[in-house]
Amino acid sequence: MASTTRSSLSAEQEAEAQALAQRIRELTEDEVVQMARLLVSKPDREILGDTEFELRDIVLKLGAKALEERLRQKKTAITDAV
Repeated sequence: MASTTRSSLSAEQEAEAQALAQRIRELTEDEVVQMARLLVSKPDREILGDTEFELRDIVLKLGAKALEERLRQKKTAITDAV
């Protein structure tokens, strides 16, 4: 699926996507480390269940940061154009 999406982007859109991906990585580094620490701290028998829900909460925070950044970029682009 990712390759289909990638091939449908123009060169300009792909560059924008790569820049956004880098910014998302920067903004969500803490969440990624938090996920890794959570997973490493649990024995195999505890990976599913409550840990799964804790992990989903972290992923939701990560997704929210990604959306916020994209909206911030859009708002800045509109403001700069005016």
